[in-house]
Amino acid sequence: MKKGLHPEIKDCVVKCACGATFNTKSIKDEIHVEVCSECHPFYTGSQGRAKKTGSVEKFNKKYGFDNENKAA
Repeated sequence: MKKGLHPEIKDCVVKCACGATFNTKSIKDEIHVEVCSECHPFYTGSQGRAKKTGSVEKFNKKYGFDNENKAA
């Protein structure tokens, strides 16, 4: 590696809008984020579940196919 080309890596404090903080390494001293793992809906479990209906079931329902009308 060439000397003087790469930035210096130092300890960094990451601050979230929810108030959570954690330490990491970066070229900056402090980073502000809007969402972190403590307040993101996916990680906290407050995210709604996706529908389990697949595309085939949606197609069959849309066009009126059911188990009785399917060809054998």
